[in-house]
Amino acid sequence: MQKTPRGMRLHIGIFGRRNVGKSSILNRLTDQEISIVSETAGTTTDPVEKAMELLPLGPVLFVDTAGIDDEGSLGEKRIAKTRKIFDRIDLAVIVSEEPEWNNFELAVFKKFKKREIPVIAVLNKSDLKNPEEMDFSQLKGLGLDPIIFSAKENTGLQTLKEKIIKSAPEEFLHPPAIVSDLVPPGELALLVVPIDLEAPKGRLILPQVQTIRELLDNDSMVMVVKERELQDALNRLNRLPALVVTDSQAFLKVSADVPKNVKLTSFSILFARLKGELKEFVKGTLAIERLKSGDKILVCESCTHHAIGDDIGRVKIPRWLTQYTGAKLDFEFYSGHDFPENIDKYNLIIHCGACMTNRREILSRIAKANTAGVPITNYGLTIAYSLGIFERALEPFPIAKLIYEEALAQG
Repeated sequence: MQKTPRGMRLHIGIFGRRNVGKSSILNRLTDQEISIVSETAGTTTDPVEKAMELLPLGPVLFVDTAGIDDEGSLGEKRIAKTRKIFDRIDLAVIVSEEPEWNNFELAVFKKFKKREIPVIAVLNKSDLKNPEEMDFSQLKGLGLDPIIFSAKENTGLQTLKEKIIKSAPEEFLHPPAIVSDLVPPGELALLVVPIDLEAPKGRLILPQVQTIRELLDNDSMVMVVKERELQDALNRLNRLPALVVTDSQAFLKVSADVPKNVKLTSFSILFARLKGELKEFVKGTLAIERLKSGDKILVCESCTHHAIGDDIGRVKIPRWLTQYTGAKLDFEFYSGHDFPENIDKYNLIIHCGACMTNRREILSRIAKANTAGVPITNYGLTIAYSLGIFERALEPFPIAKLIYEEALAQG
């Protein structure tokens, strides 16, 4: 069975001070010995992730983190890794032993409150104390109803699971569509899928697979061709497709082959809408017009892979952007969950389609870019703009296209 991609799972982070029982709670939730449990404080160093099905919610990803009160130079590095987790968590579980939170718990709570991320408070090790004699007024004042838990006696587990299900963000319960709202049931989507050196052997890349699956779930029809067979495929149809979706690298050829009255976009632009905010990315793309020699461009890839000679993010996009602007630009590259702390120095951020991470992480990066006043866009939009087919690529998205047209009118 094909596993649900991590980027589509609800990310649940478990936070707290050292030795409060975070790892024990993870092991109880998953019913497996995922994290090492020890009386020694600081046993958990790097974040520990476990994907599972939490019924009836569905696919989730639990993330156990290092203690937020860790000490020393190594402890600081552990805490830094924990902080990085903040940007991709959809739901936070804060674990403590006492009903009164100190500065560590409160600081974490405020971080998630600012991000509008639901928080669940868990009072662990209840077997060592009498909860009826405890004062929970501080937590209740923060709007939290703490769960009394004992990892040792395995009490409170069902209550915690129910609270997780009730606290799941609405966007996870009702995720945005990839393409089903653009291709009605019974209509045809034609997908153009080049097979290059970066395509996994024997498989399609994740955005292509997810797009096909959603179309089939929607009772739409799907035709998949390589770019060289596109023209022949169109000639064989007695009715034009409702939409053509292409890999961004083949944008120019596909745009020339597809009739003007057929809507066209790319997988990367579909995922700009699914994983981020298309309107913000469109606004960010327009900053390409203002680029000049010496400007710094940050290119972000959500996955880590061995870059080939003609890599899309590290070679093709810099080449196309340089050709379009005529400027000597300075490109920097980050991959995986790494993202620079200070982004003020960049004139533009270009993000990949983000198929390997979740929506929360991309929205966090958009928010950081907005705060720093740095425009942000994505691969597909950058390629379409650089190749002069930006307006056509936005045709399926009226609101996004309107933003572009208004910008043109304002000069």
